Amino acid sequence: MCSPAPDAVHVSVVAPAYNEAANLPELVREIAAVMAPLGRPWEIVVADDGSTDDSLKVLARLTGEVRQLRVVALRRNAGQTAALDAALRYARGRCIATLDADRQNDPSEIPRLLELVESDRCDFVNGWRARRNDPWLRRVSMRIANGVRNWLTHEDIHDSACGLKVFRRECMEHVKLFTGLHRFLPTLVRLEEFRVIEVPVRHRPRVAGRAKYGVWNRVFKALRDCFAVRWMQRRAIAHRVQELERDDVAGTGDET
Repeated sequence: MCSPAPDAVHVSVVAPAYNEAANLPELVREIAAVMAPLGRPWEIVVADDGSTDDSLKVLARLTGEVRQLRVVALRRNAGQTAALDAALRYARGRCIATLDADRQNDPSEIPRLLELVESDRCDFVNGWRARRNDPWLRRVSMRIANGVRNWLTHEDIHDSACGLKVFRRECMEHVKLFTGLHRFLPTLVRLEEFRVIEVPVRHRPRVAGRAKYGVWNRVFKALRDCFAVRWMQRRAIAHRVQELERDDVAGTGDET
């Protein structure tokens, strides 16, 4: 279970953000409203991915309103994978929740997913946007991208790119992220022999800001990255060992 030591952060809610100034105030307030009633130490870690709008100014102001908010600023725009990786490295929670900063993921889903991890039903919960509130072209591109991913990686995840996930921090301790591989987190975590499940989650329409992905950069980049992940699957080293106590080692010798 995700049982923290006294005074430790129990849950870190992590969000990479790029040019989401209009969404950040409500995002932070929504997360705070969901996490505060849980009665356990929590934090929000937002990684600004070199935004060119007022995102950093907005986040600086919000740190004065929500003391649990921590901000990580990338010096230049490096992409969603880099921003997520930076936020995960700074997160202190025993459990991690991730979501996108565009507010299409609903923070109120976090406690439900967290309970699945805490009850030991799994180590990693991946959200599945079964009913997406996106333009039809984006829905089609995502369906194609997920189909290609599952075909090439022999996976059964419906929505590996869903930003809403909850997992034990150990799941990511040995995962090395490369550009684009945030879309393959369930597969990468399974390579480390952790238990992954997928559950339907709500998906809301975007009300502010602009989408960062389209058909071309979803389908074709996903196809390229699939070959890298397939190579990793074929050559992955996964093992768990146990060190014998000194008395056990001595007992393995021949008796005289």
